[in-house]
Amino acid sequence: MARPGSGLNGLGYPPQNLARVVVWEWMNEHGRWRPYTAAVCHHIENVLKGDARGTVVLGQVDAQLAPYIIDLQSMHQFRQDTGTMRPVQRNFYEPSSAPGKGVVWEWENDNGSWTPYDMEISVTIQNAYEKQHPWLDLTSLGFCYLIDFNSMSQTNRQSQRKRRLRRRMDLAYPLIMGSIPKSQSWPVGASSGQPCSCQQCILVNSTRAASNAILASQRRKLHGQGGNAGATGLKNLTGSGPVHPALAGMTGILMCAPILHPPPINKSDLKPVPGINGMRRKTKKKHLRRGKNPEDVVRRYTDKIKAAPDEDCTICMERLSMASGYEGVLQHRGIKPELVGKLGKCGHMYHLLCLVAMYNNGNKDGSLQCPTCKTIYGEKTGTQPPGKMEYHVIPHCLPGYSDSKTIRIVYDIPAGIQTNEHPNPGKKFSARGFPRHCYLPDNDKGRKVLKLLIMAWDRRLIFTIGTSSTTGESDTVVWNEIHHKTEFGSNLTGHGYPDPNYLDNVLTELAAQGVGEDNLKD
Repeated sequence: MARPGSGLNGLGYPPQNLARVVVWEWMNEHGRWRPYTAAVCHHIENVLKGDARGTVVLGQVDAQLAPYIIDLQSMHQFRQDTGTMRPVQRNFYEPSSAPGKGVVWEWENDNGSWTPYDMEISVTIQNAYEKQHPWLDLTSLGFCYLIDFNSMSQTNRQSQRKRRLRRRMDLAYPLIMGSIPKSQSWPVGASSGQPCSCQQCILVNSTRAASNAILASQRRKLHGQGGNAGATGLKNLTGSGPVHPALAGMTGILMCAPILHPPPINKSDLKPVPGINGMRRKTKKKHLRRGKNPEDVVRRYTDKIKAAPDEDCTICMERLSMASGYEGVLQHRGIKPELVGKLGKCGHMYHLLCLVAMYNNGNKDGSLQCPTCKTIYGEKTGTQPPGKMEYHVIPHCLPGYSDSKTIRIVYDIPAGIQTNEHPNPGKKFSARGFPRHCYLPDNDKGRKVLKLLIMAWDRRLIFTIGTSSTTGESDTVVWNEIHHKTEFGSNLTGHGYPDPNYLDNVLTELAAQGVGEDNLKD
């Protein structure tokens, strides 16, 4: 089996007259390289052929990737609504390998959907499959899993938990021959010769220089330093860490065309949203936890089953007719490991002890969420830090809504100290990019979305504390899976208007957080 990048020259290209399959990958939060689909890789290759310094808009080929762009010069993927930046790379495989044949190996996750393996693992699995091996041990690749081709399952060698896996056919990844001339070598660095004179590159380079100058000036003001400051030693505007080397260039790309904000507006022109009381919400400095007893929560939402069916508990993967896999690991008074309960709304069944374990690993807010269908029981709350939400009508129209004015939402969250509900209690967290401005049409459906967003804000579900790859900084405020439109007058980033499906999509995302239309009071 050919390893990724085998037989490559120093430019990252195959040697002359050597065919290779190209797979583009992005790095996730665990440091694993995850492959883009074959269709996306074909799209990236087409852009690369036209402009090695160019920008790839992933939403043009996959609607689910609308928030993302790739900057080929800095080799980073950028998400416009959250500011998250991740490295990308271009890998090469043999034409006879899995990506060259369009073979995709996937495992079934807890949601019941299918997740593709890392490409290196997928290639290894396909190689063993073609040689008709009955099983494959992935320990040599750093994973304690055993693949069984007869049962098409993956078993965790430590916990013995089994998951289904499948092999499916898809589009083959792009095939290239030979090498690209040195003058077009890629990625293009700062020392590769004379800079490009096109308008976009001029803007990118000037923005990079301006960003560095502004940050250097800011640093001198904060620390009383004189002279020039290099970009690598600069602090960002929050003073929490070094500026990501790709950020300035990406800023230039994003400034090329999108209209992010409306024209200036006088305060007298800001009007309340019809049908909604007030114009702002605040979250308290500290939300008091009600200390829900785990056993009481589980019993409240389940009915006890006398005769357990002969099927798996999808939490511990033991048969429901057997004791819970948490027997001996977790003990709770009154809940025996063999007891089985059925959730009231959806009817899915689990060991009661497994549900207690799942609750203890969550937010412990008195709510429960079915791990199979995601039905929420009770009122789900999040871990959003304290802040302020404002909303009002402005006298401008969004593209696609010429008959309506615009609802503007302004979120503002200051930096602070993490509490026990956050990843690192007692440690500082940063709040980058605030205040954040978002937009809705001022019509019936837009107002409905606003009401639900206010409810989600009150339940602390809009933001959370996590890791931002923009600066490589952890412990910072990030969006929490409810998409917002942050581009006012265009939709070049995928986060503006017109977008006829956005209001329906965000209603679905809110419902997935337990904030549905049935929560609205007449």
